Amino acid sequence: MNMIRTLNGLLANVPEWLIALLIRIAAAVPFWNSARTKVDGWDIWNVKDSTVFLFEYEYQVPLLGPQTAATLSSLGEHIFPVLLVLGLFARFGALGLLGMTLVIQIFVYPNAWAVHLLWAALLLYTVGRGPGSFSLDHVLGLEKKSESDAKKEGAPVSA
Repeated sequence: MNMIRTLNGLLANVPEWLIALLIRIAAAVPFWNSARTKVDGWDIWNVKDSTVFLFEYEYQVPLLGPQTAATLSSLGEHIFPVLLVLGLFARFGALGLLGMTLVIQIFVYPNAWAVHLLWAALLLYTVGRGPGSFSLDHVLGLEKKSESDAKKEGAPVSA
């Protein structure tokens, strides 16, 4: 039992910034990879005809035409993952990808709920906890200090 407590104590010292960074990267990768298949080159506004075809005949997202849905999807899958990885407006980026995850789950691939649940869990961590100290949000002072940061510094938590 003592050995388990010792091991748990060591494992509890994994830095929060590292956990948050890996979560942000893990959440961003599938969306970034999908984004790169939607366009040729780096013109993220100019989606491939094959992408529009998928939105017209397979994905069928309601309320949006196939061209609009394909373009918005391309933009979101290019912009939100970059924000997430950089930790710049990270909560906004995570919320954007969470919204895309919900649309994909409800309208596109409802049977892929296990994958979407994993994505949602990763994204909700960033929404709820923020991007961590290894982020541009932290460097730019866009995140309030967490209770644990304040305790380490001996300062009160800002409201």
